[in-house]
Amino acid sequence: MSLSPRVICSTITLRYLPLEAALRQIVERGFTGIDLGALPGVCDHVPYDLTPAAVAEVASTIADSGLSVISVNGDIGDLNVPMDADGTAARARHADLLLDLAARVGARALVLPNGRLDHEPVRDLESDLDLVAAELSRVDERTRERGLELWVEAPHWFRFAYDLDRSGALLDRLPASIGVVCDVSHITAGGSTPRVFLDRFADRVRHVHIRDAARGDIHRSVGKGEVDFGDLAVSLAEHGYDGSLALELETRDVADDDRADAALTAGLFISTQLDAAASVAGGVR
Repeated sequence: MSLSPRVICSTITLRYLPLEAALRQIVERGFTGIDLGALPGVCDHVPYDLTPAAVAEVASTIADSGLSVISVNGDIGDLNVPMDADGTAARARHADLLLDLAARVGARALVLPNGRLDHEPVRDLESDLDLVAAELSRVDERTRERGLELWVEAPHWFRFAYDLDRSGALLDRLPASIGVVCDVSHITAGGSTPRVFLDRFADRVRHVHIRDAARGDIHRSVGKGEVDFGDLAVSLAEHGYDGSLALELETRDVADDDRADAALTAGLFISTQLDAAASVAGGVR
């Protein structure tokens, strides 16, 4: 049993470590790719107050590790909260620096959330969805100018678009160039399943986040929740998804010192599910 090259490790899994140490642990466990966590208050591997010097320093650290980067998982503020001109300009500068970082580390995409950490609208549902779509579309224009992609994480159990219906309403407002991340923990926490999500949104899926969950709880290790990972792998194969799956093990049932080994165990398990699904689906990978 070996790790599939499609299974990568988000640095959010080892967020308690400084970036260089986290990357070392990831390499030692045999992973060859990462998602780079840049989420203030969740994973500080990228400084929130970004500067060109900070971008260069993070890029250098990643280059030294030899790991490839699939995405930079960032945040540029609460996208459904109206901002004044100064706030809008500051958000654009932050987005540009995250895109500079993504380009420097060779990432395919920047990932952004879908609104503030609250299910309730700031104004009303339709207006908030319109504002989030407008903000993401502005970033998408800057993203495509750099030859990168923009992906939105929707649903996200803690954020504005927390379930499939609200996520669908948001995606309907977005240009086709903006992809969506299939995060199986947020889908499950919101009361649905990865298969239902993929049946509805597979044409927009560009990436997959792996963590286990139960209804209303995203903090489970793989195998300790309700996600059917075998069915996930089969559904991905049936829909022709052959991209990466990132272990984003922001769990509360594993001690920090055990997280790297837990990631390897989860990675090997997911790899076996992908192999089995490829056989079931007639070799689709």
